[in-house]
Amino acid sequence: MEDIRIYVEEAPGQRREIVGPTDMGLSLMELLKASDYPIQATCGGMALCATCHVEILAGPPLPEPSDDEWAMLDTLPVLHETSRLSCQIRLAPNLDGLVVRVADPA
Repeated sequence: MEDIRIYVEEAPGQRREIVGPTDMGLSLMELLKASDYPIQATCGGMALCATCHVEILAGPPLPEPSDDEWAMLDTLPVLHETSRLSCQIRLAPNLDGLVVRVADPA
């Protein structure tokens, strides 16, 4: 089992490290929820609600969002160039060191 470290920026210059396993098929959304972040995940991770919106601040490149993810991102009142749905990001060894900010719920 290989664990990775994800950093969540809780305030400017203030980051919390959370550790997640890469061998369970978990999404970033599931790790954030398990770490007590305010992720609603109303649709259960199906890219249908955008309540798991995060902003990618730093780290390795991610695969391009799917058409379904883009469609949901387009519905957000505030969209950043690096906005993603955390339910669509699977924890994998290459994500070690990823830095995210949980978006304010709309």
